[in-house]
Amino acid sequence: MDGRIAASYFMGGFECSTHRLRTGRRLDLAASTRHEEFASEDYARLARLGMRTARDGIRWHLIEAAPGRYDFEGARRMVRAALEEGVQVMWDILHFGWPDHVDPFSEDFPKRIGAFAHAFAEVLREEGDFAPLVAPVNEISFLAFAGGEAGFFNPFAHGKGDALKHQLVRGALAAGRAARDVNPATRLVHTDPIIHVIARPDRPEDEPAARAHEEAQYASWDAIAGRAHPELGGSPDMLDILGVNYYVHNQWAYPGGHRSMVRPSSPRYRPVHEMLRMVYARYGRPLFIAETGIEEAPRPAWLAYMAHEARAAIRRGVECFGLCLYPIVNHPGWDDDRHCRNGLWDYADDLGDRPLYVPLAEELARQRVLQERLGLPGSEARDPAPDLAGFDTIAEWVAEATERSRG
Repeated sequence: MDGRIAASYFMGGFECSTHRLRTGRRLDLAASTRHEEFASEDYARLARLGMRTARDGIRWHLIEAAPGRYDFEGARRMVRAALEEGVQVMWDILHFGWPDHVDPFSEDFPKRIGAFAHAFAEVLREEGDFAPLVAPVNEISFLAFAGGEAGFFNPFAHGKGDALKHQLVRGALAAGRAARDVNPATRLVHTDPIIHVIARPDRPEDEPAARAHEEAQYASWDAIAGRAHPELGGSPDMLDILGVNYYVHNQWAYPGGHRSMVRPSSPRYRPVHEMLRMVYARYGRPLFIAETGIEEAPRPAWLAYMAHEARAAIRRGVECFGLCLYPIVNHPGWDDDRHCRNGLWDYADDLGDRPLYVPLAEELARQRVLQERLGLPGSEARDPAPDLAGFDTIAEWVAEATERSRG
């Protein structure tokens, strides 16, 4: 790859969440989207559109159905499919879900995920992925808030956000080191949302709390790098690659809720390129937009906006090496099984064919041209910032739907 981190700038991410809902039902998006069944076809589709890098995940709850006993056959099929299609995959070890016999608060949690990661790293080596990219734990700071503080994600705890965050950091460090024990060339990817939080104009007294809430977005990365909570075992070499996740509702006024969302057209809305620059200035590590997308007709416009912001960040010196459309295929809603039309491809038929959302494909082709011209004379003039006003309504809808689902 000539020293590049990613095989392609534009990437596709397959939704692979496997956590239990409050109803007790376990999600398995790789199964419900039929990606597990048609992985070869899905990777081939990516490659045909020039996306030779993907995000994907393995399913711990299926692989280790009984403690200490691993069955990687399904994961091996996916690894082989990616290698055969020439698609580089960033593999999530833990994407929100774990086996029922694993307790994330238990003392042995880091050891358990470390052993699991070690075993998967051996699978990657055996199958011929000799330069693997591994994401030990997806969205540590978000998962700690959602599952340990606010209680709307498994394990549905309240008031234990810091405790869960520390456990997930320990687990990520154990998994990352285990993977590197097998293959020292392993690159570690750490993903979390980037957010902007402000005080309401009529409540300036909330400014310190808003700043503290925004600062919390860096907590897991600081700990992994050993900058905070050194007792967790972090070190600078473990903070390798940063994946920043950004959606249209990632900016709000403290204390939150859909009615306090900062509208994209608002002068108080922080441009994404500034948020990328802030992350890069803080850590100096290579980064990429690991998740971004939107539902329905605004999909092409949202891609245009995010790609423009990434290029604006690159022009300002940020080492941003990629943008991942997430999810790349439509999927059933987590809580209600509704048809979420947020991907480039739709549900698969029994032959593995997926209808293409042509407007998004056309915009992707246009963005690839703009990306290839980046740095050439006049490229910035041909890359104007999109109008954000068109995102206001859908941003409010997404924020309201998100809050309603958290119930």
